[in-house]
Amino acid sequence: MTGPSGAQHELAAGDLRAVVVEVGGGLRSLSAGGRELLDGYGPDEMCSSGRGQVLIPWPNRIEDGSYEWDGHQHQLPLSEVENGNAIHGLVRWAPWTVRERDPGRVVLGYLLHPQPGYPFALALELEYALSEQGLTVRTTATNAGAQACPYGAGFHPYFTLGTPTVDTVLLRVSARSVAAGGTRGLPGPVGPVDGTELDFRTPRPIGPTQLDHTFSDLERDADGIARVELSEPAGGAGVTVWADERHSFFQLFTGDPLPDVNRRSIAVEPMTCPANAFRTGEALVRLEPGDSFTSVWGAWS
Repeated sequence: MTGPSGAQHELAAGDLRAVVVEVGGGLRSLSAGGRELLDGYGPDEMCSSGRGQVLIPWPNRIEDGSYEWDGHQHQLPLSEVENGNAIHGLVRWAPWTVRERDPGRVVLGYLLHPQPGYPFALALELEYALSEQGLTVRTTATNAGAQACPYGAGFHPYFTLGTPTVDTVLLRVSARSVAAGGTRGLPGPVGPVDGTELDFRTPRPIGPTQLDHTFSDLERDADGIARVELSEPAGGAGVTVWADERHSFFQLFTGDPLPDVNRRSIAVEPMTCPANAFRTGEALVRLEPGDSFTSVWGAWS
């Protein structure tokens, strides 16, 4: 009998373990030294609340599911019916095939065919690798069609330090600007984090702060890497989520409205573009026929 998430690709390197699934090509589990870092789901469960899912060819939402591209109007299915949006792309429930496999590494592939609302072809490749540096995820999209197409990518892992809620978790976000989630889950105006409860550039407890915000204007290290850090207040366990310069945004979400999350974990979502980019054009990638775009993020504990 086939499980809801299809084949389970188990990876191991040192004390790191991960499980990548066939359905959606997502990350179901990640652990270090036997300690689970993800608020994931079981092998016999269907993914809920976007856990570990891959968000391509757009992350977050598109208002009304409609956008204009090169003078043509397109209408996507309203996959977030309650808010009238198209949400989180078109590959979340697609079967990805294995192209390469090693004990600590798997490469998955999927061809996104043209369809109503997105009449473009994308050849997609995901590489998950475990090493002494933790987990590294590399995504490559290639325009396999005959016309230019819009593209963006994101990931939706929920991280946990094993605490009952995230309230006591120390959070550091290397971002100078933020946009709150507005009506219908679409982002509001962007403003500075200075002087607000959303300034986490210095580590501090999340406390009662409800997060469903897009952080941008990211501070980067000399290697171009931006980081979000989670740690226990007593200086114990922690996890760092990092992203390369292709990712200009982190969406942070404490899952308050979701009964199966409800602050027991926090989604740290690296994104190449923000919500509604298909309509606004902000940080949206234009892929000409044959062009490729590669983005890399990861996590370590």
